[in-house]
Amino acid sequence: MTIENILLIGGSGYVGRHLMNALARRNVRITVPTRRRERAKYLLTFPMVDVVEADIHDDATLARLAAGQDAVINLVGVLKGGNGKTDGRPWGRGFDRAHFHLAGRVAEAAQAAGAQRLLHMSALKADAGAPSAYLRSKAAGEAAVRDAFPAATIFRPSVIFGQGDSFLTVFAGLCAMAPMVPLACPAALFQPVWVEDVVNVMAECLDRSESAGQTYELCGPKIYTLIDLVDYAGKTAGSPGNIMPLGDIPSYLQAWLLEIVGGPMTRDNYWSMQVPSTCERGDCGELPFGRRATPLEIVGPTYLADGRRRAGFDDLRETAKR
Repeated sequence: MTIENILLIGGSGYVGRHLMNALARRNVRITVPTRRRERAKYLLTFPMVDVVEADIHDDATLARLAAGQDAVINLVGVLKGGNGKTDGRPWGRGFDRAHFHLAGRVAEAAQAAGAQRLLHMSALKADAGAPSAYLRSKAAGEAAVRDAFPAATIFRPSVIFGQGDSFLTVFAGLCAMAPMVPLACPAALFQPVWVEDVVNVMAECLDRSESAGQTYELCGPKIYTLIDLVDYAGKTAGSPGNIMPLGDIPSYLQAWLLEIVGGPMTRDNYWSMQVPSTCERGDCGELPFGRRATPLEIVGPTYLADGRRRAGFDDLRETAKR
């Protein structure tokens, strides 16, 4: 099985940028659709990448993009998609569009185009009975993918960290700026996995026929509470924060307030954190194909030490739309 052409949907996002590096070393042609080509112009530095403006939510456009592709990779995901129900389904409109409808349509397009492989990014603990709409919609997306493309390979990572992340870098910035950090759900459990480990596993899947039809959980070697992660991020960045852990009711109220003002947390995020984001096999760091997950303590200092400065640059870029 030779993979020469890849359609990478969601390629302009955080994981997509890192995956691009891993795929570029394989000398493959990559097509990355985006709503605004100008916003993804940094991808043009890759010699084998074709960035095209396209509406991936349009079936005819998806069919055109998938035609002639050996593999299709879908990385699209959103963290805030609304509460309540959409067309009778137990999740919000944003989740419905990104995690359910798009996932199924991408799989249908890949199958119709005769693609050899489909790789789909889901989330750890995705389940139809999960307390959060995010996890329920991710589970529905997985089912839609399996229905349309049974040989798809599905990835379920815990929270992903690394250079340019919006997780530990944000916490490091908060610890640097705020005299006190009121922290919701401080006991929430995570098993963070390095973005480079994630993308290298995904890239290797393209060479391994046995990965077709499999679902892989991707976790780091150690389980942390959220308060431990925030404390680590602040100290590693040189700005130990004064963290105030919130109880259950204050945590929910904080999430509700931040949701109202358009902040970084919603009530659905609160419900997601009620489910441990840890692998079933526990604290071991095993990844597919005999790989071992890289410890946070090895990678963290390489980018968190100047996390505040980098976060500031990212804010400026977002303001400038660059």
